[in-house]
Amino acid sequence: MTSNETHVTVTRTIDAPAKDLFSLLTLPARHHEFDGSGTVRNSDDTERIDKSGEKFVMNMHRDAMGGDYRTHNFVTAYDENKMVGWQPAPEADDGTAPTEPLGWEWLYELKSQGADSTEVSLTYDWSKVTDEKLLKQVGFPAIPEEDLEQSLNLLAAAVTNP
Repeated sequence: MTSNETHVTVTRTIDAPAKDLFSLLTLPARHHEFDGSGTVRNSDDTERIDKSGEKFVMNMHRDAMGGDYRTHNFVTAYDENKMVGWQPAPEADDGTAPTEPLGWEWLYELKSQGADSTEVSLTYDWSKVTDEKLLKQVGFPAIPEEDLEQSLNLLAAAVTNP
């Protein structure tokens, strides 16, 4: 685990090929299976992520966010079988979709360790959040390190259940 004032990274080795993990990570409909924070409920999108610049919508629940809410996730990183990341932004109360992310990012990096083993790093980075009001309101990191570690544990379990 590494952390500083603007990001937390957790890493573990998973007994699965990088391509299988990448396939799971790029399918928003399965994200609830490996969310260690318990906030992801389901996805409105069933299409696979296949490039940077795409957007997918997730249905979420978190008491600190007022209960149920939706996020629009802007895909910011995509390198097949190596990396995928996105920056979320909550939908407005009136259902209006955000036009840009608010600055925090979820990034998964995959490093093949052979045919059936992959080192997976998950980084939660809020270094691009510049709105002081938002920084105080959210209290970054909103998701603790233990939840990120649990996300990788759940990812390891989910990849064995296609």
